Amino acid sequence: MQVLVRDNNVDQALKALKKKMQREGIFREMKLRNFYEKPSEKRAREKAEAVRRTRKLARKKMQREGLLPGKKR
Repeated sequence: MQVLVRDNNVDQALKALKKKMQREGIFREMKLRNFYEKPSEKRAREKAEAVRRTRKLARKKMQREGLLPGKKR
């Protein structure tokens, strides 16, 4: 992964690198690979993530259709 450093602005380059890594999911992957995860635990985690995703999509769809109130701020 590459980031251009313009005008010796290292802070801006680090910010861009962190943003790219976040978008690619590298931080999440590093956290998951830190310790060994049993295959059964991996399946359970992935299944739970899938359930969370489907619920989130259903909730967003219902909000778009006006069946649920919008996001509170």
